[in-house]
Amino acid sequence: MFRDRREAAEHLIDRLSYLKTENPLILAIPRGAVPMGRWMADALNGELDVVLVRKVGAPSNPEYAIGAIDENGRVALEPAAAYYREEAVNREVEHQQALIEERRRRYTPVRSAIDPRGRIVVVVDDGSATGATMAAALTALRARDPRRLIAALGAAPPETVARLEALADEVICLETSRDFRAVGQFFADFGQVEDDEVIALLGRNHG
Repeated sequence: MFRDRREAAEHLIDRLSYLKTENPLILAIPRGAVPMGRWMADALNGELDVVLVRKVGAPSNPEYAIGAIDENGRVALEPAAAYYREEAVNREVEHQQALIEERRRRYTPVRSAIDPRGRIVVVVDDGSATGATMAAALTALRARDPRRLIAALGAAPPETVARLEALADEVICLETSRDFRAVGQFFADFGQVEDDEVIALLGRNHG
């Protein structure tokens, strides 16, 4: 178990220390991973931005991912989505797309997303259960021609790591457990990260 997200970020920094001379682009999945991304970008002499993807939750259980949507509106549904009414799934997709658009306006109001083309890109999240959101992020970024695409996570089950290995050039997952119930089980302190903190972290210079 990690003390908090900072400890997880420090372990990821150790694993990625070879990138310090490469000006990596650290893309955090909001909101929980943004503090991790800030620490990583500062330590690795990189840039920080967010990659805006949202889980598509089951209509009857929003915490259960039946897919994900990226900032370009690309939707990737899991096989489980077939068990729900198409109209209900579409409403959830539209809701998540609206949230993505609102977050971009709030998080980076004076600039557009940083272009990953030709960059070494590290996508960071505190953890992932199904991998749906991280997979959507990796797929969206791969289409934009990064030089190298790395997924960095605090915790995930083995089947999720295997899924992501098919989409990234490298996957670093600090804790891989078959007894995976929720990301929070791997952190002693797993407090909520609020929008104001995300905005402040994204607006800060290195160091």
